[in-house]
Amino acid sequence: MAGRLKGKVALVTAAGQGIGRAIAEAFAAEGATVIATDIDPKKLKGLRRAEKLKLDVRSDEAVTALGRDIVRRLGPVEVLANCAGFVHHGTVLDCADEEWDFAFDLNVRSMHRTIKTFLPGMLKQKKGSIINIASIASSVSGLPNRYVYGATKAAVIGLTKSVAADFIKQGVRANAICPGTVQSPSLDERIAALAKQTGQSLKAVRQAFIDRQPMGRLGTAEEIAAFAVYLASDEAAFTTGQFHLVDGGFAM
Repeated sequence: MAGRLKGKVALVTAAGQGIGRAIAEAFAAEGATVIATDIDPKKLKGLRRAEKLKLDVRSDEAVTALGRDIVRRLGPVEVLANCAGFVHHGTVLDCADEEWDFAFDLNVRSMHRTIKTFLPGMLKQKKGSIINIASIASSVSGLPNRYVYGATKAAVIGLTKSVAADFIKQGVRANAICPGTVQSPSLDERIAALAKQTGQSLKAVRQAFIDRQPMGRLGTAEEIAAFAVYLASDEAAFTTGQFHLVDGGFAM
């Protein structure tokens, strides 16, 4: 089935690498007009069939300005994929107030900003799909050393359900994807940091991440993107307000 997103304007945040990039590529391959954004535009290099724009999702002004520009040039956004996020490692005892504030601003409030900006256009055309990247580390499962990260991703699930409930009769759907451990540049950075912190080898730390996945392997960004395509498409017209586990059986 090709062209599943043909005619849809889709905006993807944090599209420079990992899950966000895979989603932008998958949306474009299915015929969407894709606006791929990232705070570091250099990371968007090489992304084909997408308009590449710098966006700081922590800035109210930047998100609002981008929204005005896109609507003026392309019309309302029909698909919004919120992929920006940061994984903080540690317990409550390791979380400073500044880290708490940063995590909630990037992982949760950024979604509030983009939804508030692009939702009016969806309501005007009476159709839209909002896809928020949450995590199994959330209200789904509690994981060690994911204190503030789990709190933010639980908030993402609550935010998603609230938007879905408020606009269910107006043609707008909102869903969350909860990945398990996925191979990405972000994971590589966390593995390197944890190896340095604990004195373990990179191989040992990586193996620990693999071992906690029941399938015995890490997920791929493309596997998450494939599910995002489904949620963005008209095939998912009867699906809203849910968190979807794409986790290799982690939360069984």
